Amino acid sequence: MQKLPFEFSHGGYIKEQAGQQRIALRALTTEAIDVETDFDYLFPDSARDPNSLLPAENNKDIIKKLKDLGEAIIDRQNPESEDTNSIIPPVYTYWGQFIDHDITANTDRAVTDLQTDITKDDFTPLSPDFVTDKLKNLRRPTFDLDSVYGDGPTLDPENPTQAKDFYQKDDPVKLKVGQNAEQDASGNPTPGAKIPPENDLLRDLPRNNRIAAIADSRNDENLIVAQFHTAFLRFHNAVVDWVRQNEPQNAQDNKTLFVRAQTLVRWHYQWLVVNDFLKTVTASGTVDSILSDGLKFYHPRNGNLFMPLEFSVAAYRFGHSMVRAAYDYNRNFTDQPGALTDATFRLLFAFTGKRDIGGPPGPGPNATLPFNWIIEWDRFVDKESAAKRQRNSARKIDTHLAFPLSELINEGNKDPQDQDPIQKLLRHLAQRNLLRGYFLSIPTGQSLADKLGIKKLTVEELQQDNSPELNQALEPFLEKTPAWYYVLKESEVRANGDSLGEVGSRIVAETIIGLIKNDPFSYLNEGEHDWNPSKGVKLPNGGEIRAISDFLEFAGVLPRS
Repeated sequence: MQKLPFEFSHGGYIKEQAGQQRIALRALTTEAIDVETDFDYLFPDSARDPNSLLPAENNKDIIKKLKDLGEAIIDRQNPESEDTNSIIPPVYTYWGQFIDHDITANTDRAVTDLQTDITKDDFTPLSPDFVTDKLKNLRRPTFDLDSVYGDGPTLDPENPTQAKDFYQKDDPVKLKVGQNAEQDASGNPTPGAKIPPENDLLRDLPRNNRIAAIADSRNDENLIVAQFHTAFLRFHNAVVDWVRQNEPQNAQDNKTLFVRAQTLVRWHYQWLVVNDFLKTVTASGTVDSILSDGLKFYHPRNGNLFMPLEFSVAAYRFGHSMVRAAYDYNRNFTDQPGALTDATFRLLFAFTGKRDIGGPPGPGPNATLPFNWIIEWDRFVDKESAAKRQRNSARKIDTHLAFPLSELINEGNKDPQDQDPIQKLLRHLAQRNLLRGYFLSIPTGQSLADKLGIKKLTVEELQQDNSPELNQALEPFLEKTPAWYYVLKESEVRANGDSLGEVGSRIVAETIIGLIKNDPFSYLNEGEHDWNPSKGVKLPNGGEIRAISDFLEFAGVLPRS
């Protein structure tokens, strides 16, 4: 398979030598995704005000102290205690990651144009003008699922698309789905129970020599987001079947059929992002307030959508604190009696193409995902189970990150024992987040609160329930707190970690709803302005797609109740 512009490292910078394409010119279906769109600051005056930033002088000292703070927020408890559990089901952690990959690429790694990077211990924060000029988003921030569709199927053999290999040959409007393995690469049978429906072994990403053949390779970074992406492939294919059966007028030719199916998939996705995802992770009333009263802070610049850096570099990184060290993944991989072993976060990274699907620390390679690792989504979506604050919940949104996030095995090189400072930093997510915010001149949490008109956290709140070690590391940042840390602490002390606080909620919800509202092709604008799931596809029992569990059920990856 040819090298495609869909192969990203986590946030990496890969760009084809193609001309820039503006969102305003986006066709509904098949425009390529090798684009450059703008990053900018939601509050540009704050980003240019030294009083709203961490000090640029004594940068080497600030960098060291940020690394100390990043290390201090790593939770060393094993196993995780129940008081780390929120009331949010675990699916929202990885749904959030999927959303991030769909609308942004390029904030995690420095690029040649930026001349320096966060792996140096004496880098200088970049000026906002330099950042907005040089740092470009390699996604259209429009919730159009280019991470799934790429530039669309090849419906005219004379004009092949770059994503042509992602689509089925016999039915080119459908996406390929991968086959699960029943034997490992050496021919040994796979142990464990099959996951209902037991005869369905089309629950993997399509692969080429183990590497996922999908429109954003980051969605094979860990097994949960990979299975979530697989659900989108299946959902699209199920929508194609539904249109053929229920709307024959829209299935008379492949182009019309694909456009209709893709449109329905996008609108269901966007509606769920607003009405399920956002309403679950943000403070109660935030979404309804924005929908009814309008946007206050996010507005296109010069007629173009942009991705706010305060969102992508700080506030939206809240999901990192929701990651668990181990999951009740399925009947084979759990902490319950009779399981093969526990579903540790390290194993969930091992069963990806980046680790040869079972390579170290797994037991050994598989050609495709073995059937015993098919996810049981009912363990990830049930809000009643999550409300019990047991293992079927995400971790709280707070300043305590699961230990594996300090040793990410698919970041840096492939040797987790490598003690090279650069490789260690690439594997340490908390330190990377803090240093990136400093590098890109993200305003402090207190500055963001002022701009939003929200009461700032007090010093006492910032210190509340912290360990002595954490308070010692936080001491230099009590008056000017890194925005990412501030958003996590606000959730911790003002929302018990069960949702974002007001600052985090407003930035996240304003950005996402702002992007959707200002996309002329979104469910809020295209065609019927009052589109909702009652006008979309239906489950066999006539039910509507109004929650992520309905979406997974329609895709056939969550058995029908």
